[in-house]
Amino acid sequence: MSPKRWQMRRNCALTPKQLLQFYVVLVCLSLIVATGFFLAGVWMIPIFTALELTAVTVGFLIYCRHALDCETIEIDGKRLLVKKFIGYRETLFEFNTQWAKIEPPIEGSKTFHISQSALRIELGQFIRHEQQLALIAQVRAYLG
Repeated sequence: MSPKRWQMRRNCALTPKQLLQFYVVLVCLSLIVATGFFLAGVWMIPIFTALELTAVTVGFLIYCRHALDCETIEIDGKRLLVKKFIGYRETLFEFNTQWAKIEPPIEGSKTFHISQSALRIELGQFIRHEQQLALIAQVRAYLG
């Protein structure tokens, strides 16, 4: 039997590469406008441009740090692997399909859990409730 795999990704409008291209254009245009005002003798505009670009840079860095976040469930025989890639940090959890339990989201929760013994992993933060229920049903078919 071939391994079964489900991946849940953050819904991002721009990839980090596209965001970098947009950022470069934004910085160039802002600096051109600020330089024009500075040469005209209005020295306040470059100060506010620097503040604006600093705030935009911080926001874009935070966006890029989490743009590739994902959660993966993989079943290969009796092994159930859960990989969480959050903020460039990957964690890997391994379960036995015979003993692992999948718990549906409780009312008001945005996540579900996979557990075995004392290990309990929270998943599903990147998908809607309806998608979680469908995913849980698919994964349960492979659990003992």
